[in-house]
Amino acid sequence: MPRNDEILSVVGLFKNYEVGKNKVDALEGINLKLFKGEMLAIMGSSGSGKSTLLNLIGALDSPTEGTIIIHGKEVKDYHVEPYATAYRSNNIGFVFQSYNLLKDLTVEENIALPLILKGMDKKTIIHKTSEVLDLVGLKNWKNHRPVELSGGQQQRVAIGRAIITSPPILLADEPTGNLDYNTSIDILDMLVEMKNRLNQSIIIVTHDPKVATYADRVIFLHDGNIVDEYMKDAEKGDVSIILDKFKKILEVRK
Repeated sequence: MPRNDEILSVVGLFKNYEVGKNKVDALEGINLKLFKGEMLAIMGSSGSGKSTLLNLIGALDSPTEGTIIIHGKEVKDYHVEPYATAYRSNNIGFVFQSYNLLKDLTVEENIALPLILKGMDKKTIIHKTSEVLDLVGLKNWKNHRPVELSGGQQQRVAIGRAIITSPPILLADEPTGNLDYNTSIDILDMLVEMKNRLNQSIIIVTHDPKVATYADRVIFLHDGNIVDEYMKDAEKGDVSIILDKFKKILEVRK
């Protein structure tokens, strides 16, 4: 049955780079959709274009060609300033592998920063930051600085900062890449909880089939093209199916 809760549509997205006299096709006409409350995983080998795709959706880079549609409306010049900043501010939350926290700010201040930059009033900032601190389980650490936190706690701060403005789309680039197994599971469980509680739409880039099992749907990239897809139909994804599809892509690359 067709879904009518589409948040994002990517249509004909190309990205080409000039390397000396050669042209490198990083993405070759990507088409995909993201739905409300869906976690979509993007898998692919190194150089397949998955991070490039995430950067284009987040307006951190400009496409050679293609269209981004949010809530059914095409976003004009979304990658050109000052429109890019407004596009990100209104639509996108980012979570990176390296956390990207400001070391001189406390947990509370790092999380509140997007609201401060938006010029919101102090009462609203305090209220919303308190809610997010509860959600990410860091209320008791709100006055700590990043250096005093574990890697998992720092990633929780980064996630809190990403969702504080209630963005329709959360983009996560290898969010568990710097974490150990148990901490990675905690972060993934928290992302799933956010998806369920907040009806948050999430795109997560990963090379780990275990991480991909937490997604509702997995798309596989190879040489800048979507070459396969996996739809989860149970409470937990089947890692063996995802791993098998991923291995086939790696074999093709050889």
